[in-house]
Amino acid sequence: MADEIKIGAYICQGCGIGDRVDTAQMAQVAQRDAKASIAREHEFLCNAEGVKMIQDDIDNEGVNRVAIVACSRRAKTEAFNFQNVAITRGNIREGVIWVRPDTDEARETTQDMADDYTRMAVAECKYIGVPDNSEEAQYNRTIMVVGGGISGMTAATEAAKAGYPVHLIEKTGALGGAAAKSWKRIPQKSPYRDLEDTGVAELISEIEASDKITVHLNSTLTKTSGAPGRFSADITTESGSTTTENFGAIIQASGYSEYDANQLPELGYGKSPNVVTQAELDAMALEANGGPIKTKDGKDINSVAFVQCAGQRSEKEGHLSYCSGHCCMSSVKQAMYFKDQNPAVDTNVIYTDLRMPGAGGEDFYRGGQEKGVTFTKGSVSEVVTSGSELEVKFKDLILNEDTSEKVDLVVLATGQVANSGLNIDEVGQDEPGEWQSNPESILNLSYRQGKDMPQLTKGFNDSHFICFPYETRRTGIYACGPVRRPMDMQQAIEDAAGATMKAIQAVENAGKGRAAHPRAGDLSYPIFRREGCTQCKRCTVECPFGAIDEDEQRFPQFNEARCRRCGTCMGACPVRVISFENYSVDSVGQQLKIVDIPDEFEEKPRILALACENDAYPALDMAAMNKVEYSAFVRIIPIRCLGSTNLIWITDALNSGYDGVVLMGCQKGENYQCHFVRGSEIAHVRMSKVDDTLQSLSLEPERVSVHEVAITDIERAPQIINEMAETIENIGMSPFKF
Repeated sequence: MADEIKIGAYICQGCGIGDRVDTAQMAQVAQRDAKASIAREHEFLCNAEGVKMIQDDIDNEGVNRVAIVACSRRAKTEAFNFQNVAITRGNIREGVIWVRPDTDEARETTQDMADDYTRMAVAECKYIGVPDNSEEAQYNRTIMVVGGGISGMTAATEAAKAGYPVHLIEKTGALGGAAAKSWKRIPQKSPYRDLEDTGVAELISEIEASDKITVHLNSTLTKTSGAPGRFSADITTESGSTTTENFGAIIQASGYSEYDANQLPELGYGKSPNVVTQAELDAMALEANGGPIKTKDGKDINSVAFVQCAGQRSEKEGHLSYCSGHCCMSSVKQAMYFKDQNPAVDTNVIYTDLRMPGAGGEDFYRGGQEKGVTFTKGSVSEVVTSGSELEVKFKDLILNEDTSEKVDLVVLATGQVANSGLNIDEVGQDEPGEWQSNPESILNLSYRQGKDMPQLTKGFNDSHFICFPYETRRTGIYACGPVRRPMDMQQAIEDAAGATMKAIQAVENAGKGRAAHPRAGDLSYPIFRREGCTQCKRCTVECPFGAIDEDEQRFPQFNEARCRRCGTCMGACPVRVISFENYSVDSVGQQLKIVDIPDEFEEKPRILALACENDAYPALDMAAMNKVEYSAFVRIIPIRCLGSTNLIWITDALNSGYDGVVLMGCQKGENYQCHFVRGSEIAHVRMSKVDDTLQSLSLEPERVSVHEVAITDIERAPQIINEMAETIENIGMSPFKF
């Protein structure tokens, strides 16, 4: 039969494996216990001869499933890359011999581990297949950029240089955004001393000269639908005319609005025209065009005070709790406006903490000092206005005394508020954001979860700078510039280039039906058994990426190109009707069931560890490289995300006689490190309900534990396993053992 499963198990003896375990016994286990059709040993499986041996069996013996019993699945992926066959890995090197002592006493339990991982690799092979290409895959190379500021223009030009057509959408009548309203920019090249032109005119000229960039001015998006490779957007002008364009990926570069300084009456804003924001001072400098900057009533300016963190880094109601990143350097830049024109002008930057990010930040600060800019560490309490006179009252934090200074102009370093559109709560309702000055939708998405991308608590588009910069919870839509996090012009340019690279990757992956980050290249997608569905809607609600809608009969409708392949929907499904060709409830469930469970008299407990493949499993691999030992009684199964954990795995493990279960996922919460955003958090919620089940079975709650593990926890991850082994030793082995 063409569809007959024929599994080949291939056991490596290299890297010291053959010296520590009996590979002949493992081959016997693969055939006798796990029913592999072929089991072969090789002294170095990853070398040319070993790879050829496997390929020959595929070509000549009909092997269509390959179980590699050797090193971690994270190693030698290029060598073990066989076409049109399903491949699994049994981790003997990192998972067994590197974490166990090389002693006679440990030899038996080390062999037990090797035998079990052999069984598990073959068992997994039986329940996975080679994914077919998705019928939804479409290849549209056009990229839509929303926002015509410095980040949007950079994204458009970078995509065009790479050969991708671009549609650039700008809501105003001109390109340039906030950068076009600035006189100069912070220097971007050595020696980082003198101010530079903004570069806006050059970017606009480049866009106008490009035959790959189409600009839509005075335009907004009134509807955006579809998925990577097949987005569709209605672009509507101020006059009301609408055109529909199709795109492969979207970059949101909608920028920021300046914090409303009217909320700072104690600093004199609104009481005197000579109290201005940084943006207003840049407009004054632009008007002066290199000449003396004068007050709004035309008077000369001889002294200026720059008040840092005005309404920022503050927990007061209505203030911004975060730092806007650029403000300290922008104040130095603006102080140089005055010093470059007239060194006699007194410029004083009053700060609590001076932050100069970037390669040239410190040099730029020194440049300000050399030009005579004064820096005072102080906390401003009030700006007193009396006619045109201004008095800045502050506490000098060096001298620890209250003081004041009379100046002609006060400049408030107010913060950036992201133009990120409507906030989306957990159930997908659009709400005006807490931090938004203009809560209008930017993208007008036709997703059931809301019109815009989910935001972090402070209104910036959701992404994580450690694990997945530029990624959002909407696959194929990338954020860059100040809509993603506060930043200056140079950072926005770099950010736009990064987001453009991700958008290009999304276009190419979508054209081939492959997943985006972090499972880039994965061809699998959710398979849904409709007749078993109870329409509970847990999959549609819990999907972190809005990949699941509902059809007219209220059944789940999977948008394959939006799917990140995390398996959260699979873990959520109580009737287990969702799976992937290469990952399913059975592919994990059969692994844990085939493990040899000794009876209670052998005093060999068994612990199941489900480890996230993105952080926890790599941490365990790195622990092995450092020869950090952990219990021989654990059996580790890597899973795509902790959110994919189906409770049946826990139930089956306990019923099979496992003495304990450990789940290791990524950090959750506001500072999450979960590559799938909410998977770890969802798993913690599910596991919080396990205690009642354990108690109903007369099992101690301590037998199941859930942990947040970072990829750097190379000492802690093994410790978690050892702590569970100690717990089992203290409370005794499971009464469910046979």
